[in-house]
Amino acid sequence: MTLVSFSQQLRDLAAADPERIAITCGSDAITRRDLQTRIDDLAVELAGLGVTAGRMVTVAIPNSIDWFVAFGAIWRLGATPQPISSRLPQRELDALTELADPAAILGVSPDAEPGRVCLPVGHRAPRASAEAIAALPDEVSIAWKAPTSGGSTGRPKLIVSGDPALVDPDAVVPLLLGDEGCLVMPGPLYHNGPLVWSCQALLYGHHVVVLPRFDAEQVLDAIERYRGTTVYLVPTMMKRIWRLPEETRTRYDLSSLRIVWHLAEPCPEWLKQVWIDWLGPDRIVELYGGTEGQTATIITGPEWLAHRGSVGRPTEGTVMIAGLDGEPLGAGEQGEVWMRSLRDTPTYRYVGAEPRRRDDGWESLGDMGWLDADGYLYLGDRASDMILSGGANVYPAEVEAAIQEHPAVQSCCVIGLPDEDKGNVIHAIIEADPEAIDEAELRAFLAERLVVYKLPRTIELVDQPLRDDAGKVRRTALRQERLARLGDTGSEAGR
Repeated sequence: MTLVSFSQQLRDLAAADPERIAITCGSDAITRRDLQTRIDDLAVELAGLGVTAGRMVTVAIPNSIDWFVAFGAIWRLGATPQPISSRLPQRELDALTELADPAAILGVSPDAEPGRVCLPVGHRAPRASAEAIAALPDEVSIAWKAPTSGGSTGRPKLIVSGDPALVDPDAVVPLLLGDEGCLVMPGPLYHNGPLVWSCQALLYGHHVVVLPRFDAEQVLDAIERYRGTTVYLVPTMMKRIWRLPEETRTRYDLSSLRIVWHLAEPCPEWLKQVWIDWLGPDRIVELYGGTEGQTATIITGPEWLAHRGSVGRPTEGTVMIAGLDGEPLGAGEQGEVWMRSLRDTPTYRYVGAEPRRRDDGWESLGDMGWLDADGYLYLGDRASDMILSGGANVYPAEVEAAIQEHPAVQSCCVIGLPDEDKGNVIHAIIEADPEAIDEAELRAFLAERLVVYKLPRTIELVDQPLRDDAGKVRRTALRQERLARLGDTGSEAGR
């Protein structure tokens, strides 16, 4: 095994085929040689502004070629890229800046964080001289990424990778990408999944096609236009693609597509099944795991058909289900999902939080689930999201899956709201066109799918997106907003 730095790998790719297109985003495209030139230019500029090895650099740049230029330049200096949303409110930006203490922030206005180096979106570094490029230190980032998490709880944290920016160019290409191909990425690059898939594809010489933002038909168009071999989706995207008019959805040639990866949020069984029926089981692959990377489970389409509802078996590391007393549970018994890495070195470290870790090394992300007799994992819901209503445990994911089967529903979020009689009642927030949905008909639809105590007591229709393009929903924030309307902001009932 021969490890080289990410920076060296990008230089080697540029030298091997300088005119090959490395990245396409919207109407913009860049060759490997021009990408390397822009990386070198920005690295020289950032070095002059005080960015050094070991420091973090916050990247608030939206999906674009500039995003990759920023990451490449940060790696070149041995620093750690720390991606965030380009649309963060100032309060969240301030909180994350305090945690990261970045040497620079890219993608914000020059006065966004007084006293810090801030470069705006669209900034183009001046052309660097060959001497200045040659004088850059030859460094390797000790942590190749540091994405954020926890914004939905109001307590943001950084998840700093335990892996340095090193790659084995002769290794089997990860993520089933194959030796050559094209990744179509419609997700926001500041989220860990899109970040990992896009960077790995770039480092192994694939053409990376990034959508500026998700659009259901444009995903299909990009696969056809660029002969996409891999596409990364979350179930929210899958649903919106499936809900395109059939003549639109079937208009595009998807014969080049080898793998459809989906992850980041629960996938309803009906949605998984229609995609398997449409594209074939061998193309559909699901992954479950956290940014922390202790382990991950993977399941292919054929495996899923034999273990419906499962998210797979661990690929690296191990999984255990434990009860309230911490003791391991048997097959079919639901409890908390605990994971343990088999590596000798940590897979991550938190900044701004402490992990939920047992003395024996097992860690939990707060999910509930169970294992079958073959070792396949099935997820319930996060323990913190469970709703106790009238003495019964109700998991939002189950109710949400039933709601999302309705053809007029775009997305939904189920929360618990306080109730004097039952303790909590189930409240469904549904993203849909109010003119296209009838509440009485929806309730009848749900009554065919859910037991009575799991049916929403109240339904709220909204026309604003509930989930972002990465499939994430800010459940706690949505609940707090509704509690404020009830004049009960301090209550913790229904958590």
